[in-house]
Amino acid sequence: MTELALKYGCNPNQKPSRIYMKEGELPITVLNGKPGYINFMDAFNSWQLVRELKAATGMASAASFKHVSPAGAAIGTPLSDVEKQIYFVDTEEELSPIACAYIRARGADRLCSYGDWVALSDTCDAQTATYLKYEVSDGIIAPSYTDEALEILKSKRKGGYTVIQIDPDYEPAAIERREIFGITFEQGHNNLKIDEEMLVNIVTENKELPQQAKLDMIVSLITLKYTQSNSVCYVKNGQTIGVGAGQQSRIHCTRLAGNKADNWFLRHHPKVLGLQFVDGIRRPDRDNAIDVYTSDEYEDVLAEGVWQTKFKVKPEPLTAEEKKAWIATQSGVTVGSDAFFPFGDNVERAKKSGVAYIAQPGGSIRDDHVIDTCNKYGIVMSFTGIRLFHH
Repeated sequence: MTELALKYGCNPNQKPSRIYMKEGELPITVLNGKPGYINFMDAFNSWQLVRELKAATGMASAASFKHVSPAGAAIGTPLSDVEKQIYFVDTEEELSPIACAYIRARGADRLCSYGDWVALSDTCDAQTATYLKYEVSDGIIAPSYTDEALEILKSKRKGGYTVIQIDPDYEPAAIERREIFGITFEQGHNNLKIDEEMLVNIVTENKELPQQAKLDMIVSLITLKYTQSNSVCYVKNGQTIGVGAGQQSRIHCTRLAGNKADNWFLRHHPKVLGLQFVDGIRRPDRDNAIDVYTSDEYEDVLAEGVWQTKFKVKPEPLTAEEKKAWIATQSGVTVGSDAFFPFGDNVERAKKSGVAYIAQPGGSIRDDHVIDTCNKYGIVMSFTGIRLFHH
């Protein structure tokens, strides 16, 4: 198949729409559903991310995409008991690496992952499909599916869930083209390989970069490579915990991603873990309730007549003082940036979310100030020398 007609483009008024190959066959097979234009944009960007993450780490990898940027990405390390609780995993059995990878990717920012596009580096198994069955999601791309997994996925969305299989050996042409306003742009495909060699230029006084931090830097940089710029990514234990995408200001990226990282960590707070939801609550309603409860608008979900629709027992508020104290205990977080930090304020904000390691290109006229700010807090910073803009 060299061409696939689509219902419409980014919007219903943008017709006709299709994907096609100028030479050769399309490297995908639609196993179920009717993917659209944006679905394929998410599919191909997310597939590149998980493919590169698997190649760089040797571990099963997954991503949860929304609007051509990752809401979350992760490698398939085992889930702790607390992680199972905050990601709502209702099983005692040992989960496969690819299932763990997707659960962690989806759990990075469950609110933003609502209606996501899923990408898996490895075969989609029944465990992954079973977890995905109960999540609101638009579709999935993977190199293969077990028969059981495929049957589970085909049952989603009244049989209309989109399932795409991609040829794992497919490589894009060296030159890529796109049109904007009828004008063709051309550039070399971004085949930059991200690995530990990119992290050796440590410019801070503290040069102790443990293996886990190196792994987290790689996760952050590969994630940024497929995130709409400007972008900043916070990572902990092989999982993104905050992605700030598409902001015009670097500090706004850092704040946005940092706030998401804080929200992720607040979900570990004993008061959040102790929330007693009413029986039969829908997953999106539960996720929204947690998000509001941990925000400054917590009174909206604790109001009389409202809390009874969410909780069996009215929760005590999670006060600003409690949140600040809890977030202050966060540590060992890594931050990656797709371009240089122009000022030390980015480091100041990152530090508030427990950041101990930073990977960024360097090259600002204020690099000295950024380095000094890192030194003030004992943060380790690597200059990669490589920009990772993605548009």
